[in-house]
Amino acid sequence: MNFTLSPDGPLDVDQTLARFRLWGDDPANVLRPGRFSRAIRAGGRVHGYVVTWRGGLDDVELRVRVPGTRSQAVTRAVRAEVEKIFGNGHDLPGFYRFVKGEPVLRPLTEQLYGFRPTVSPLPLEMLVGAVCAQQVNLTFASALRARLVTRYGTPLTIEGETVYAFPDAETLERVPVADLRAMQFSARKAEYIIGLARAAVRGVLRLDALNARDNAAVIADLTALRGLGRWSAEWFLARCLGRGDVCPAGDLAVGKAFSHYFHRGRAVGEAVIRRRARAWGPYQSLSVHYLLAGLRLQRSVGGGE
Repeated sequence: MNFTLSPDGPLDVDQTLARFRLWGDDPANVLRPGRFSRAIRAGGRVHGYVVTWRGGLDDVELRVRVPGTRSQAVTRAVRAEVEKIFGNGHDLPGFYRFVKGEPVLRPLTEQLYGFRPTVSPLPLEMLVGAVCAQQVNLTFASALRARLVTRYGTPLTIEGETVYAFPDAETLERVPVADLRAMQFSARKAEYIIGLARAAVRGVLRLDALNARDNAAVIADLTALRGLGRWSAEWFLARCLGRGDVCPAGDLAVGKAFSHYFHRGRAVGEAVIRRRARAWGPYQSLSVHYLLAGLRLQRSVGGGE
């Protein structure tokens, strides 16, 4: 089954998918020059799909191939994933109009034109990734996540590329803590991941229902679980539910970006960050992502991290 997608507004595929190569290879999201591969659980089995693209920033066409199926239900599931991963739900044209008068954000939108923050299609995948990233650098977090995926995910070869479906909650809840410790997870992180999976399996955490709840309710639901704080919950709102009106002010990198762009390098607290971000209304998340990407690009050009 093949189909095409065209985003509403510009799309820079390289910038959008950069997170899948910046900190190491991701076996669940395989990015190669000119193509992206992923596996999805749908219709009672695992299906692989490949996305390629052509065209300029303002007229990109995404071509999606789902070999071995004619199922409309599987095609709809793949389409929904691709829309999220390529950030097609973001109102980029509206955001660009909104920041025309912003002296910091406007130049960043020109520099990063077409960048769409990717949205994680699976809530459990996003939450496990958040646990992996707690209190470690992102390269090590990516390595931890990759070990988990290759050990407990489902491998599938599609057009010569091996990709892994992210492990489901039923699999992860049965993983011994000792096995995760052998992969260099801390004891607490191992317990958090297994606990999250168990909460999802037992219905304590209804992942599929979170999208229907408002931001405050989602934060309350997630932070009630062991291992998830406000930092994780706010990134979940932004990067999994695709909420625009959220700013993860407690994130260290976000603090550095605000310090760099708005306070001449002086450290600032969460209250100051939140106060400034509130002025961006429904474009808070996009603004934060552009600040982070801009700072990352600047450091790369300058020879920094």
